[in-house]
Amino acid sequence: MRILKTLIPLVLLGLSTMATLPAAESVRHRFLCCDYSGGQVCIVSADGKLEWRIEARQPQDCWMMPNGNILFAYRNGAKEVTLGKEVVWEYVAPETVEVHSCQPLPDGNVLVVECGTKRLIEVDRAGKIVREVPLVPGPKVGTHGQFRGARKLANGNYVVTYMTDRKVAEVDPTGRVVREQTVPGNPHEIVPLKTGHWLVTCGDGHQVVELDAKGEVIWSVQENELPDNPLRLMAGIQRLPNGNTLLCNWLGHGHIGKNPHLYEVTPGKQLVWSYADHQLFKTINQVHVLDDAAPAKPWELER
Repeated sequence: MRILKTLIPLVLLGLSTMATLPAAESVRHRFLCCDYSGGQVCIVSADGKLEWRIEARQPQDCWMMPNGNILFAYRNGAKEVTLGKEVVWEYVAPETVEVHSCQPLPDGNVLVVECGTKRLIEVDRAGKIVREVPLVPGPKVGTHGQFRGARKLANGNYVVTYMTDRKVAEVDPTGRVVREQTVPGNPHEIVPLKTGHWLVTCGDGHQVVELDAKGEVIWSVQENELPDNPLRLMAGIQRLPNGNTLLCNWLGHGHIGKNPHLYEVTPGKQLVWSYADHQLFKTINQVHVLDDAAPAKPWELER
Protein backbone atom coordinates (compact mmCIF):
# COMPACT_ATOMS: atom_id res chain seq x y z
CA MET A 1 0.00 0.00 0.00
CA ARG A 2 2.84 2.35 0.85
CA ILE A 3 4.43 1.65 -2.55
CA LEU A 4 1.13 2.33 -4.32
CA LYS A 5 0.67 5.62 -2.48
CA THR A 6 4.17 6.64 -3.54
CA LEU A 7 3.63 5.69 -7.20
CA ILE A 8 0.33 7.54 -7.61
CA PRO A 9 1.78 11.05 -7.08
CA LEU A 10 4.70 10.21 -9.39
CA VAL A 11 2.34 9.08 -12.16
CA LEU A 12 0.19 12.17 -11.72
CA LEU A 13 3.30 14.34 -11.82
CA GLY A 14 4.36 12.64 -15.04
CA LEU A 15 0.97 13.20 -16.63
CA SER A 16 0.97 16.84 -15.57
CA THR A 17 4.45 17.37 -17.04
CA MET A 18 3.44 15.78 -20.35
CA ALA A 19 0.34 17.95 -20.53
CA THR A 20 2.34 21.16 -20.16
CA LEU A 21 4.95 20.32 -22.82
CA PRO A 22 4.67 22.77 -25.75
CA ALA A 23 3.01 21.25 -28.80
CA ALA A 24 5.16 20.93 -31.92
CA GLU A 25 4.48 23.79 -34.29
CA SER A 26 2.91 22.58 -37.51
CA VAL A 27 4.79 23.33 -40.73
CA ARG A 28 3.00 25.73 -43.08
CA HIS A 29 4.19 27.36 -46.29
CA ARG A 30 2.91 30.11 -48.53
CA PHE A 31 4.26 29.47 -52.01
CA LEU A 32 4.26 30.37 -55.68
CA CYS A 33 4.11 27.45 -58.09
CA CYS A 34 3.79 26.35 -61.72
CA ASP A 35 1.18 23.78 -62.73
CA TYR A 36 2.46 22.52 -66.09
CA SER A 37 -0.49 20.34 -67.08
CA GLY A 38 -3.02 22.67 -65.47
CA GLY A 39 -1.76 25.65 -67.47
CA GLN A 40 -1.47 28.03 -64.54
CA VAL A 41 0.88 29.88 -62.20
CA CYS A 42 -0.51 30.32 -58.69
CA ILE A 43 0.14 31.64 -55.20
CA VAL A 44 -1.11 29.38 -52.41
CA SER A 45 -1.63 30.75 -48.91
CA ALA A 46 -0.15 29.17 -45.77
CA ASP A 47 -3.49 27.48 -45.08
CA GLY A 48 -3.46 25.85 -48.53
CA LYS A 49 -5.98 28.12 -50.28
CA LEU A 50 -5.66 29.66 -53.73
CA GLU A 51 -4.55 33.28 -53.30
CA TRP A 52 -3.68 34.31 -56.88
CA ARG A 53 -3.78 32.68 -60.31
CA ILE A 54 -2.86 33.43 -63.90
CA GLU A 55 -3.18 31.19 -66.94
CA ALA A 56 0.01 30.18 -68.74
CA ARG A 57 0.83 27.66 -71.44
CA GLN A 58 2.87 24.84 -69.88
CA PRO A 59 4.70 26.99 -67.31
CA GLN A 60 8.01 25.63 -66.06
CA ASP A 61 9.77 28.16 -63.81
CA CYS A 62 8.48 30.96 -61.57
CA TRP A 63 9.74 33.69 -59.26
CA MET A 64 8.33 36.44 -57.07
CA MET A 65 10.32 39.57 -57.83
CA PRO A 66 11.45 42.11 -55.18
CA ASN A 67 8.73 44.49 -56.43
CA GLY A 68 6.03 41.84 -55.88
CA ASN A 69 5.61 41.01 -59.57
CA ILE A 70 5.66 37.43 -60.85
CA LEU A 71 8.18 36.23 -63.44
CA PHE A 72 7.57 32.88 -65.14
CA ALA A 73 8.66 30.83 -68.13
CA TYR A 74 6.03 29.33 -70.40
CA ARG A 75 6.07 27.12 -73.51
CA ASN A 76 7.84 29.58 -75.82
CA GLY A 77 8.85 32.55 -73.73
CA ALA A 78 8.97 34.28 -70.37
CA LYS A 79 7.00 37.15 -68.92
CA GLU A 80 6.73 39.33 -65.83
CA VAL A 81 3.26 40.32 -64.64
CA THR A 82 1.90 42.38 -61.78
CA LEU A 83 -0.50 40.87 -59.26
CA GLY A 84 -3.11 42.78 -61.24
CA LYS A 85 -2.03 40.58 -64.22
CA GLU A 86 -0.60 43.44 -66.27
CA VAL A 87 2.32 42.31 -68.44
CA VAL A 88 5.30 44.59 -67.72
CA TRP A 89 7.99 42.56 -69.51
CA GLU A 90 8.01 39.69 -71.97
CA TYR A 91 10.36 37.74 -74.19
CA VAL A 92 8.77 35.65 -76.94
CA ALA A 93 10.95 32.96 -78.50
CA PRO A 94 10.61 31.75 -82.10
CA GLU A 95 7.50 29.61 -82.62
CA THR A 96 9.30 26.24 -82.79
CA VAL A 97 11.42 26.94 -79.72
CA GLU A 98 10.60 25.66 -76.22
CA VAL A 99 11.45 27.58 -73.05
CA HIS A 100 11.62 25.62 -69.80
CA SER A 101 13.57 27.91 -67.50
CA CYS A 102 14.06 31.56 -66.57
CA GLN A 103 16.00 33.34 -63.84
CA PRO A 104 15.98 37.01 -62.82
CA LEU A 105 19.51 38.39 -62.52
CA PRO A 106 20.83 41.16 -60.22
CA ASP A 107 21.45 43.55 -63.14
CA GLY A 108 17.79 43.37 -64.21
CA ASN A 109 18.34 40.97 -67.10
CA VAL A 110 16.53 37.64 -67.31
CA LEU A 111 18.29 34.36 -68.10
CA VAL A 112 16.34 32.13 -70.49
CA VAL A 113 17.31 28.69 -71.83
CA GLU A 114 15.99 27.79 -75.28
CA CYS A 115 15.44 24.30 -76.68
CA GLY A 116 15.62 24.30 -80.46
CA THR A 117 18.00 27.22 -80.85
CA LYS A 118 20.21 25.42 -78.29
CA ARG A 119 21.32 28.43 -76.34
CA LEU A 120 21.22 30.40 -73.13
CA ILE A 121 20.29 34.05 -73.55
CA GLU A 122 20.23 37.06 -71.27
CA VAL A 123 17.42 39.45 -72.13
CA ASP A 124 17.35 43.06 -70.91
CA ARG A 125 14.36 45.07 -69.72
CA ALA A 126 13.73 46.31 -73.25
CA GLY A 127 13.38 42.72 -74.48
CA LYS A 128 16.74 42.81 -76.29
CA ILE A 129 19.09 39.81 -76.21
CA VAL A 130 22.32 41.16 -74.71
CA ARG A 131 24.19 37.86 -74.36
CA GLU A 132 23.98 34.51 -76.14
CA VAL A 133 25.70 31.33 -74.97
CA PRO A 134 25.65 28.33 -77.33
CA LEU A 135 24.86 24.89 -75.89
CA VAL A 136 25.61 21.52 -77.47
CA PRO A 137 23.20 18.67 -76.70
CA GLY A 138 23.62 15.17 -78.13
CA PRO A 139 23.27 15.00 -81.93
CA LYS A 140 20.08 12.93 -81.86
CA VAL A 141 18.28 14.84 -79.09
CA GLY A 142 15.02 16.43 -80.23
CA THR A 143 13.90 19.91 -79.26
CA HIS A 144 11.68 18.89 -76.32
CA GLY A 145 14.36 16.80 -74.67
CA GLN A 146 17.33 19.16 -74.86
CA PHE A 147 17.31 21.21 -71.63
CA ARG A 148 15.26 22.02 -68.55
CA GLY A 149 16.65 24.11 -65.66
CA ALA A 150 19.53 26.58 -65.93
CA ARG A 151 21.04 29.06 -63.47
CA LYS A 152 23.77 31.69 -63.62
CA LEU A 153 26.64 31.44 -61.14
CA ALA A 154 28.31 34.25 -59.23
CA ASN A 155 31.50 33.67 -61.27
CA GLY A 156 29.67 34.48 -64.52
CA ASN A 157 29.35 30.87 -65.67
CA TYR A 158 26.11 28.92 -66.01
CA VAL A 159 24.86 25.52 -64.90
CA VAL A 160 22.48 23.65 -67.21
CA THR A 161 20.51 20.39 -67.18
CA TYR A 162 20.87 18.37 -70.39
CA MET A 163 17.71 16.32 -69.98
CA THR A 164 17.91 13.53 -72.55
CA ASP A 165 21.70 13.41 -72.30
CA ARG A 166 21.28 12.63 -68.57
CA LYS A 167 23.91 15.06 -67.44
CA VAL A 168 24.44 18.46 -65.87
CA ALA A 169 27.19 20.85 -66.82
CA GLU A 170 28.82 24.18 -66.07
CA VAL A 171 29.61 26.29 -69.11
CA ASP A 172 31.45 29.59 -69.42
CA PRO A 173 30.09 32.64 -71.32
CA THR A 174 31.48 31.23 -74.60
CA GLY A 175 29.65 27.92 -74.10
CA ARG A 176 32.81 25.97 -73.25
CA VAL A 177 32.09 23.14 -70.82
CA VAL A 178 34.24 23.53 -67.69
CA ARG A 179 32.59 20.76 -65.66
CA GLU A 180 30.28 17.92 -66.61
CA GLN A 181 28.55 15.27 -64.52
CA THR A 182 26.27 12.39 -65.49
CA VAL A 183 23.29 11.82 -63.19
CA PRO A 184 20.94 8.88 -62.56
CA GLY A 185 17.98 10.06 -64.61
CA ASN A 186 16.86 12.83 -66.96
CA PRO A 187 17.65 15.96 -64.91
CA HIS A 188 15.05 18.70 -64.63
CA GLU A 189 16.61 21.20 -62.21
CA ILE A 190 20.05 22.12 -60.96
CA VAL A 191 20.51 24.44 -57.99
CA PRO A 192 23.98 25.78 -57.18
CA LEU A 193 24.25 25.84 -53.38
CA LYS A 194 26.27 28.28 -51.30
CA THR A 195 28.58 25.40 -50.38
CA GLY A 196 29.55 25.00 -54.02
CA HIS A 197 27.56 21.78 -54.28
CA TRP A 198 24.94 21.09 -56.94
CA LEU A 199 21.44 20.00 -55.99
CA VAL A 200 19.93 18.09 -58.91
CA THR A 201 16.47 16.64 -59.51
CA CYS A 202 16.67 13.53 -61.66
CA GLY A 203 13.28 13.51 -63.36
CA ASP A 204 12.10 9.97 -64.09
CA GLY A 205 15.15 8.72 -62.21
CA HIS A 206 12.81 9.25 -59.22
CA GLN A 207 15.46 10.76 -56.99
CA VAL A 208 17.27 13.90 -55.92
CA VAL A 209 21.04 14.08 -55.49
CA GLU A 210 23.45 16.61 -54.01
CA LEU A 211 26.86 16.52 -55.67
CA ASP A 212 30.10 17.91 -54.27
CA ALA A 213 32.83 19.54 -56.36
CA LYS A 214 34.27 16.11 -57.20
CA GLY A 215 30.91 14.85 -58.44
CA GLU A 216 30.38 12.58 -55.46
CA VAL A 217 26.84 12.12 -54.16
CA ILE A 218 26.90 13.42 -50.58
CA TRP A 219 23.13 13.44 -50.04
CA SER A 220 20.15 12.02 -51.84
CA VAL A 221 16.49 11.07 -51.53
CA GLN A 222 15.58 7.89 -53.35
CA GLU A 223 12.24 6.83 -54.82
CA ASN A 224 10.88 4.95 -51.80
CA GLU A 225 12.73 6.53 -48.87
CA LEU A 226 9.70 8.55 -47.71
CA PRO A 227 7.29 5.90 -46.37
CA ASP A 228 4.01 5.79 -48.37
CA ASN A 229 5.14 8.88 -50.33
CA PRO A 230 7.00 7.72 -53.45
CA LEU A 231 8.97 10.11 -55.59
CA ARG A 232 7.52 10.37 -59.07
CA LEU A 233 9.14 12.65 -61.65
CA MET A 234 11.42 14.97 -59.70
CA ALA A 235 11.13 18.48 -61.14
CA GLY A 236 11.61 21.74 -59.21
CA ILE A 237 13.42 22.01 -55.89
CA GLN A 238 14.34 24.57 -53.23
CA ARG A 239 16.80 24.33 -50.33
CA LEU A 240 15.24 26.22 -47.43
CA PRO A 241 17.13 28.40 -44.92
CA ASN A 242 16.54 25.79 -42.18
CA GLY A 243 18.44 23.19 -44.21
CA ASN A 244 15.36 21.27 -45.30
CA THR A 245 14.63 20.66 -48.96
CA LEU A 246 11.33 21.20 -50.77
CA LEU A 247 10.69 18.77 -53.63
CA CYS A 248 8.25 19.11 -56.53
CA ASN A 249 6.71 15.69 -57.18
CA TRP A 250 5.50 16.06 -60.81
CA LEU A 251 2.56 13.71 -61.23
CA GLY A 252 2.41 13.30 -65.00
CA HIS A 253 3.03 10.00 -66.79
CA GLY A 254 0.07 8.31 -65.13
CA HIS A 255 0.19 9.67 -61.57
CA ILE A 256 -2.15 12.68 -61.65
CA GLY A 257 -4.28 12.74 -58.51
CA LYS A 258 -2.42 9.91 -56.79
CA ASN A 259 0.32 11.50 -54.64
CA PRO A 260 1.24 14.80 -52.95
CA HIS A 261 2.55 17.56 -55.20
CA LEU A 262 5.17 18.83 -52.73
CA TYR A 263 7.35 17.27 -50.03
CA GLU A 264 9.57 18.94 -47.42
CA VAL A 265 12.32 16.68 -46.10
CA THR A 266 15.00 17.21 -43.47
CA PRO A 267 18.71 16.50 -44.04
CA GLY A 268 17.98 13.20 -42.25
CA LYS A 269 15.27 12.48 -44.87
CA GLN A 270 12.32 12.83 -42.54
CA LEU A 271 9.13 14.03 -44.21
CA VAL A 272 7.89 17.06 -42.23
CA TRP A 273 5.35 18.56 -44.65
CA SER A 274 3.52 17.69 -47.82
CA TYR A 275 0.93 19.43 -49.97
CA ALA A 276 -1.78 17.97 -52.18
CA ASP A 277 -4.81 19.58 -53.78
CA HIS A 278 -5.90 17.52 -56.74
CA GLN A 279 -8.94 19.68 -57.40
CA LEU A 280 -6.77 22.76 -57.87
CA PHE A 281 -3.59 21.32 -59.41
CA LYS A 282 -2.56 18.61 -61.85
CA THR A 283 1.24 18.65 -62.03
CA ILE A 284 3.24 21.13 -59.94
CA ASN A 285 6.73 21.28 -61.39
CA GLN A 286 8.29 24.36 -59.78
CA VAL A 287 7.95 26.18 -56.47
CA HIS A 288 9.14 29.38 -54.80
CA VAL A 289 8.47 29.46 -51.05
CA LEU A 290 7.12 32.83 -49.84
CA ASP A 291 7.17 32.38 -46.07
CA ASP A 292 9.09 35.54 -45.14
CA ALA A 293 7.35 38.92 -44.84
CA ALA A 294 10.35 40.43 -46.65
CA PRO A 295 11.33 37.72 -49.18
CA ALA A 296 14.97 37.26 -50.16
CA LYS A 297 16.00 38.54 -53.56
CA PRO A 298 15.56 35.77 -56.15
CA TRP A 299 19.28 35.51 -56.90
CA GLU A 300 19.97 34.94 -53.20
CA LEU A 301 17.76 31.85 -53.03
CA GLU A 302 18.93 28.27 -53.37
CA ARG A 303 16.43 27.28 -56.04
